[in-house]
Formats: sequence, structure tokens, C-alpha cells
Amino acid sequence: MGKISTNPTSGTLPSGPPGTPSPVTVRSLKLAKDAGRRVTMLTVYDYPTARLLDQAGIDMLLVGDSLGMVVQGHTTTVPVTLSEMIYHGRMVARAAQHAMVVVDLPFPVGQLGVRDTLRKAARVVKQTGCQAVKLEGGAAQADTIAALVDAGIATIAHIGLRPQSVHALGGYRVQRDRERLMQDAEAAVRAGAFAILLECVPEAFAREVTRMVPVPTIGIGAGAGCDGQVLVLHDMLGLGEGRVPRFVRQYANLRSVIDDAVGRYRDDVIAGTFPGAPESFE
Repeated sequence: MGKISTNPTSGTLPSGPPGTPSPVTVRSLKLAKDAGRRVTMLTVYDYPTARLLDQAGIDMLLVGDSLGMVVQGHTTTVPVTLSEMIYHGRMVARAAQHAMVVVDLPFPVGQLGVRDTLRKAARVVKQTGCQAVKLEGGAAQADTIAALVDAGIATIAHIGLRPQSVHALGGYRVQRDRERLMQDAEAAVRAGAFAILLECVPEAFAREVTRMVPVPTIGIGAGAGCDGQVLVLHDMLGLGEGRVPRFVRQYANLRSVIDDAVGRYRDDVIAGTFPGAPESFE
């Protein structure tokens, strides 16, 4: 399967006010791929955390339906509703000045057919202020992706392991069907997806897709050959519970920091040493 071509992107990156980074756009992400600059994405679900990530220079903030597991306590992403995605997406979009905000279309929005998916995706964009949506699926959702793009909704296609289909897939496992992966990637690009998210696929397959498609690829559990990477923020900061996925690198252990801080607060209150004079009014 040869490399897919699209109309080349020309020009320079958009410029913002002096001393401020330019907003990340579909165009600037394409230019980043062409220039060989890797892009960063993290999940986020609230305003203060989104402000921190935006100010740290993260390129893309994903309001993922992973919030069902890391925020709501579910065992899968399936229970998350469209209204909940809009609620969290609105907070994140309000915080972002530099990063592109992407909101997941939760189950089963992407499988409702072109008309209903378009209506619900438009609601997400209008009510959150995000710049793009992410849709799980490739070849089977090509018509839907094309309709979203034709309507002016920038769309990322999510292929490989699709968490919304975890029950049909028999669990969270590496997807080793190379032919399907290539077909999904090709169909998504031809339909107009501006990026491809690859989850839990062999590194060699991800490298092949990245060479084949003209749009950025973003990997999670797909090796270092993608154009960018994404992680669930709670996993990389050590805030999750249970087993940490193999593809996660923990950059901090905030769980222990919080445990220590809350424990000292509890002890001070019980001992009567908080509040003290500095925290009290005469």
C-alpha cells in the first residue's frame, strides 16, 4: 500500500501577540508533521488542570471519554454520556489559549449513522467551543467522518484498540490485524480526518501507518514511530488505581503527595494545631 497524498499545505505558522505561543490548528499540526516536529497530547477534564497543561505548552488537550474510568469510577468508557462530555469539554475549552481542544464523541454517537452523529457532533462543537472531535472508527465510519468534515467539523479518527468496543473485542488487548489497521487509516484520511490516533498496535504497524498517511499520527501504546503521543493524565501522574498499562511512563507519583498532605492536615486538625494564629482572625 503506497503513501496517500493530499493537497500540500503551504505558508507559515500563524503568529500570535509578541511573547505568546500561536494557537495550535489543523494547519499547524500538518506543518509540524512535514517538518518532523513531534506533537504532544494529554487528556484533561477540568479548567484548572487544563490551564496548567496549556501553559506548559502541550499541543492538544483531549477531553477523553476516559473520564468515565479515571473521574467517574466506571470500569469502561461506555457509560459516559454526551451531556457529560459537553460539560467537561466546556471547562477545558474555556481554559485553553494555545492548545487545540479535542472532545471525544462518546458511545454510541459514532455508530448512530451519518445524520445523528453529525447532529450530536455539531452540538459538541457549539456548546463546548472545542476545535475538533475524535471518533472511534476507520473504514466503517468513513461516510460519517466525511460528513463531519464537509460540515466544517475537524475530526480525528481513532483506530486500533477502540475502548468503546471493549466488550466486542474481548478486553483491552493489542490489535494485531495489520490489514484492517491499514484499511482503517487509509479510509479515514480519504474521508478527511486531519489526524489518526493509534491505540495498542505493534510499533512496526504504527510506523508503517505514519509513513503512509500525510496527516499526523498520535500514538498510545503504539511505539515511538508516531508523529505524536498521548497519555491519560491520571496515569502519567500516578493518580490512577490498579495496574498501570505497560505503555504508560509515570512522570510523578501525586497519589503519595496527596496522601501525605491530607494525612498531615488530618493530624493537625485532630491535634488542634490547625488553624493557628497565622490562619485566624482577631
